[in-house]
Parts: sequence; C-alpha cells; structure tokens
Amino acid sequence: MTDTEIEITADLVRDLLQEQHPDLAELAIREVAGGWGNQMWRLGDELAVRMQRMDPTPELQLKERQWLPVLAPRLPLPVPTPVRFGEPSERFPKHWTVMTWVDGEPLDHGSITRGAHAADTLAGFLRALHVEAPAEAPISSDFGAHPKKCTDSFDYFFEAVVPGDIADEVRAVWDDAVAASEWCGPPMWVHGDLHPANVVVSDGTLSGIVDFGAMFAGDPAWDLAAAWVLLPAGTVSRFFDMYAHADEAAIRRARGLAAMKSLFLMLMGQNGDRGLPGGKPNWGPIGRAALDRVLKGV
Repeated sequence: MTDTEIEITADLVRDLLQEQHPDLAELAIREVAGGWGNQMWRLGDELAVRMQRMDPTPELQLKERQWLPVLAPRLPLPVPTPVRFGEPSERFPKHWTVMTWVDGEPLDHGSITRGAHAADTLAGFLRALHVEAPAEAPISSDFGAHPKKCTDSFDYFFEAVVPGDIADEVRAVWDDAVAASEWCGPPMWVHGDLHPANVVVSDGTLSGIVDFGAMFAGDPAWDLAAAWVLLPAGTVSRFFDMYAHADEAAIRRARGLAAMKSLFLMLMGQNGDRGLPGGKPNWGPIGRAALDRVLKGV
C-alpha cells in the first residue's frame, strides 16, 4: 500500500492526535463527506482535522497554515483557521492540520433562497479579500492566468460536455473573455476556487468560505466568476453594484471564467455518473444551471 492509499479512519486520526496533540485526542471524531485532495474530520464541536490525501505535495496545506491566520481577521465571513499543525510521522507520512470548523451546509448539498442577501454577502467578502497582496504571497501555475492562457483547459471541458445546441453561445462568451484586456492592477489576494463545495450556507444565504488551498495573488476576476457559479439567477447586477470595483474588462473575464468553471462542474458530474474516481454526480445539474446563468448574463 502506498502512502496515497493509506486508509484514513477515525482511529488513525485519534492516534495521530494522541501522539502530537494529546489534549485534543478525547474529542468526538466524525468523518465529513466529500473532499478529494484532503479529507476532513469533525473534531468536537468547534474544530476539524484536515488530512492530506490525494494532493501529491503538502503545498496547499502549508499555504493555508501560513496565510489564513493573516487573512481571517479582516474577512467578514467565517473561514477555517489553523490552530494546530500535524507533522508527517511513521504512522502517517503526510501533513495534517487542526482548523476551526465553519458551520453550515456545503452549497453543493444546499441552496440559496435569499439571493439578494447572498449577493451582498459575497460582494462584501470579496471586497475585503481583494486587497493588494504582499510580495511574498503565493502565485499559482493552475489558477490566475488571463483566459487567453487557459484555452487548452476550456477546450477540453468544452469538447467533453457542451451540448451542441448551445455550443456557439458558450464559445462566444469564452471568446469575449479572451479578447478582454488583462488585469493591470497590483496582484490581489484571490481565493481562486470558489465553487459550490467550497462555500457553506445557512438560513438560505452564504455563511462561510472554506478550502483556501488554491489562494494566490493575481487577477480578482477568478473570484468574480462566482457571481454566476454560486448565486441564483437575477442577482449578478446587484453583486457587481455592491462589489463596485470591477470594470468592464474584469466582468468579461469573470464571465468567461464562470463558463469554464461551469463546464468543469458538468464534467465532474459526468464522471460521477460514469463511476470514475473523484466524480460527483450531483455537480452535473449544478454546473448546467450555472452555465445557463452565464449564457443569460444574469
């Protein structure tokens, strides 16, 4: 059995806590469904253990350890904040982190019924997050590029899942994003991976943001795409009015990136329907609904 195939169980989590953080070892441990690169376990009522699973390197967890304590105090929504570090050992040769628990239900298993409130909440969160990042902030090779540098990924998703009757419309949205001017401002803090499994909801609105492993300094359009990917139809204009810092080019880039993210969700849904590793059947309809919002521009 390779280290990527180690079965992570409640007993293993408890053993690791006993070895490295024994004062936490008697708290209740419950598995949290979902997760691919990392597996989450609820620890008591206020904490969670984030276990590196399929991520090939610890980079994403180490990034969260370093930067979330810096960002969290000025963000208006709860985010998971590291409180203890678990280091690789003979028992488990990977990193793991004890973090604060963010209450709520993941949006891919919940819904937003208070659309205006959610739009205002998301806009306020991103205004607070999108400030100039320090020179030593991480950059990303996977996220953050101008859409024109992401055409291979878009084409792959497009060929895999786009229905023929809307192919021209989807391509037009993407081409418009590719033609938009580049981000000219300083690199800003960006979450980078805002999709329905990485936000939580309660009382019909957004109540927390999780999984900052992809965070980087760069173009905020990568987060602005969430206006279409996360929010219900009819709220995009309100979101951008409340955000108030996006010019026409940023909105065009964001809409194209939202199309690409929607196609990714659809592909993950298709993979789930086919029983492929990492596939999530419920993401297919979520992605298609997001793509419909992108095409309508609402």
